[in-house]
Amino acid sequence: MKPAAFEYHRARSVAGAVGLLTELGDDAKVVAGGQSLVAMMNFRLARPEHLVDITHIEGLSGIRREGDTLRIGALTTHHAVEKAELGDFGVLSRAMRWVGHLPIRTRGTVGGSIAHADATAEWCLLAVLLEARIVAEGPGGRREIPAEEFFLGPFTTALEPDELIVELVFPRPAPRAALTEYADRKGDFALVAAAVDLDTDRVVLGGVGSTPVSADCPSSGTSHSRPPVSWADAAAEIAASLELRDEPGISAHYRRGLVRTLVERACQEASRGC
Repeated sequence: MKPAAFEYHRARSVAGAVGLLTELGDDAKVVAGGQSLVAMMNFRLARPEHLVDITHIEGLSGIRREGDTLRIGALTTHHAVEKAELGDFGVLSRAMRWVGHLPIRTRGTVGGSIAHADATAEWCLLAVLLEARIVAEGPGGRREIPAEEFFLGPFTTALEPDELIVELVFPRPAPRAALTEYADRKGDFALVAAAVDLDTDRVVLGGVGSTPVSADCPSSGTSHSRPPVSWADAAAEIAASLELRDEPGISAHYRRGLVRTLVERACQEASRGC
């Protein structure tokens, strides 16, 4: 299918993009890499009357370290993060291997993934796991929204219609963090995803709710090694605590099993620091 008719607008600055969004109102959508929005438009799942293209705005891409803080511009592609040497933020680059296929990673953007708010998306899970702040700019200036408060429901965020995501801020390193997931085919959307940070004993799950779901790792501690059985026990306890229901094509029992396996696998990977 082809998308419904729309009017195209190219923004040259953040202020220009915000001005267009303010003027055009709820009928406008921002497009950058277009890897999610364009597909939805082609299936007529989204029918914006106006598209505001922000790909030509300078200064919205790039990765920079400021002490223990990492800043990633909204137009930074997944592949740029995948190739970056991020040191103790390495979980971000390693997680990119799960994002679609290479052509998608070279076009899709970090800000676009966050704005799309798919509950299984890697960036959404990582943002919640590492307590990131989403920096948005609107008519009233810039504001920072904690990731925990940003994702409100299925494909729904705290972003106002006239606001634009400009940056993600990760406030602390995560040398012992990992993300893993399972999909029926490589590159497909994950059925379940699990992200773990052993330094905060935190687990964030995708595919088990309408937003990323946080959980504490049972029997938590800060030691740098544990017997593998403890990871299995922790994963089983987290899986058992979830309220899941059968859905077309996947039972609650099967999804719970995926949670258990993926949490254990992520804990093992995070404990190795790789």
